[in-house]
Amino acid sequence: MALPFEKPIDDLSDRIEDMRAYASEQNIDLSEEISLLEGRLERLQHDVFENLTRWQRVQVARAPGRPTALDYIQSVFETFTELHGDRTLGDDSAMVTGLALLGGRSVVVIGQQKGRDTKENIGRNFGMAHPSGYRKAMRMFNMADKFGLPVVTLIDTPGAYPGVAAEEQGQAWVIAESIQRMSQLKVPAVAVVIGEGGSGGALAVGVANRVLILENAIYSVISPESCAAILWRDASQAPKAAEALKLTAGDLLELGVVDGVIKEPVGGAHRDPQATMRCVGARLEEELGALSSLSETELLEQRYARFRNMGRLESVT
Repeated sequence: MALPFEKPIDDLSDRIEDMRAYASEQNIDLSEEISLLEGRLERLQHDVFENLTRWQRVQVARAPGRPTALDYIQSVFETFTELHGDRTLGDDSAMVTGLALLGGRSVVVIGQQKGRDTKENIGRNFGMAHPSGYRKAMRMFNMADKFGLPVVTLIDTPGAYPGVAAEEQGQAWVIAESIQRMSQLKVPAVAVVIGEGGSGGALAVGVANRVLILENAIYSVISPESCAAILWRDASQAPKAAEALKLTAGDLLELGVVDGVIKEPVGGAHRDPQATMRCVGARLEEELGALSSLSETELLEQRYARFRNMGRLESVT
């Protein structure tokens, strides 16, 4: 399903495919005409995706077909053994955890999993974890420290589940515990925002030595729709809220919230998932390699300094 601003691109792509089919059926040479249209398509894609508004990037971050955490786990890592359950209440399907190999290095992987379609989204609770999901993540943090394994987290959630049952089970408290536990990791940790990074639900598994974000992903304390509903009592003002929140990769890099931006293929990750996942895999190997030389004390100090240095005070006279 094309996003609204992608329609001219899809229309031109369809025209090219129709021309190819016609040339094949009629056994005629239309290579020159097709080449001209392909050049026009490439220029159009660059023009559209290099000038996206913040709200349009929110739409790309949520685009159908964008790779999920499990897609990355299955493509980027050589092996993966999923580990289930929080050893307290249950197994939250919105949080996928396990042991994996990355470039020959054993790692602990924690991913927030949205569904690939409506049925799977319902089963995965749209990537919104209950307290059991964060307890499962903390169980993985403990395992990582015990066996000296680096941690990789893949962030993609609108936020932690806000339902009554989750609140009754101490959702806010468990998120705070997860933030605290991850901040105390004695091993290297790298977090990648692959889609939506929403609120404390994302931060609970985002207290890493390196925080990366895909070019069209977003990371914010609140969704634009919720922000608009609170400020203007009108969720339709979400585009206005997105501009104010400064939640895009470029904004976050400038503010020092993330350490690096991973480029996506022209048109976004949903148009070329394999190329996107290769880029993420290469960057993860690079970052873990750089962190592997740091001692336990250095890792803790670097992580502490990274988050303490966020934000700036300005004196207005």
